[in-house]
Amino acid sequence: METAYRVETVRAAEAALLARLPDGTLMARAAAGLAAACAGLLRPGLSGARVVLLVGSGDNGGDALYAGARLARRGAAVTAVLLDEERAHPGGLAALRAAGGRAAGTAGAEALIARARLVVDGITGIGGRGGLRPAAAGLARAAAAHRVPVVAVDLPSGVDADTGEVRGEAVRADVTVTFGTRKPGLLIDPARAYAGEVRLVDIGLGPELPASPDLTALGDADAAALLPRPAAESDKYRRGVLGVAAGSARYPGAAVLTVGGALRGGAGAVRYAGPAGDAVIARYPEALVSAGPPGRAGRVQAWALGPGLGDGPDAARAADDVLAADVPVLVDADGLRLLDPERVRARSAPTVLTPHAGEAAALLGTTRERVEAARLASVRELAGRYGAVTLLKGSTTLIAAPADGEGPGPVMVNATGTPWLATAGSGDVLSGLIGALLAAGLAPLDAAALGAHLHGLAGRAAPMPPMASTVTEALPEVWARLSPPR
Repeated sequence: METAYRVETVRAAEAALLARLPDGTLMARAAAGLAAACAGLLRPGLSGARVVLLVGSGDNGGDALYAGARLARRGAAVTAVLLDEERAHPGGLAALRAAGGRAAGTAGAEALIARARLVVDGITGIGGRGGLRPAAAGLARAAAAHRVPVVAVDLPSGVDADTGEVRGEAVRADVTVTFGTRKPGLLIDPARAYAGEVRLVDIGLGPELPASPDLTALGDADAAALLPRPAAESDKYRRGVLGVAAGSARYPGAAVLTVGGALRGGAGAVRYAGPAGDAVIARYPEALVSAGPPGRAGRVQAWALGPGLGDGPDAARAADDVLAADVPVLVDADGLRLLDPERVRARSAPTVLTPHAGEAAALLGTTRERVEAARLASVRELAGRYGAVTLLKGSTTLIAAPADGEGPGPVMVNATGTPWLATAGSGDVLSGLIGALLAAGLAPLDAAALGAHLHGLAGRAAPMPPMASTVTEALPEVWARLSPPR
């Protein structure tokens, strides 16, 4: 499982470790890892390779300078561009000069960058707040204009380490070498798009970090451990029966895709209640179909509500029936427009919401642009307002639980997504898939995170370019790869 911690937590862990180590040990470890990553990018021909360090004040610049000294000792031609010479890390600057590197001011820096084979961003790192200042922004633009590969030290300068927000100009890195642990901004867009490939260097922080990270992402092994597996005595009810209230005369395909996601998501049975029964039964004869309302569909362990439901009186009646049920409910698409926060918070059973950015904006009374710029804050606000696990779809899918006690609830990020899943009906498949996992008994946060993980893997496994229906059909392959049949 990938984990990420806020800057405050990282600083505390560093302080605890530094108290037991000789001065400079952590910086030496960080610089060694950074230099190794840079050397790998410069092969073959490290000797004579021009490297430009963009150096701000503080330890981030110090890491860059010490790494530059290591590269200079191996024959690279290293120049440090100092944004503020008086505040540059003195030890790192002395080490660079002793190794044969040199330092310069910002005048003439673009010409240095244009001739470089590699630029190292040591401007602000995790301590920065807001976008780059003008002088630093000019250097970042020069690296981009001349297409010089950029390695960021710990975090691309100008992005927010804790939230993933980008409030102004920022460095766009090809590789980010981060130390001790990942930071949330490396996993959350828009900042994630600035980080490039993220490489984690172990500097010994692990034992000092708290057991509960600020952000987690499932790996394949974690996903495999969560997959529901039938036991010898299982029947369809023990495996989980999902009710689906989706689709309409205008959008019967939404019902078909939601049911398909549920069946391919391991449901023991699916009860479909609504006007698209003929389309559902034609594609999936396994489904148990009724015309509705959902309250008369029969016994279920969870409901998936909303895809293609429309906004007429029948849709409102379906939503009333489903939300009154004492079982977990997933709400997506049209169902989201029918929600009242007080009613959702008052439910006796869990609720999972799965909006995209536009739907989240409508629920929050803000703009889509604001949601996409502040994805972490938005998903947490939705989870708190509705008292529901909330999955915010998008370039990075985030899943947040409502607060339980003093601090915010846990947040997970899905690392398997692909832009190819931005296709009609893909979200309907995800609704059925997560609904099936809820019906199987998974906790809401686990069901949402596992569903997103499987959905992303299926999007990658489906024939290119994928459609929602081919994503559905790729789910068994993904399931078998994670958990071979016994």
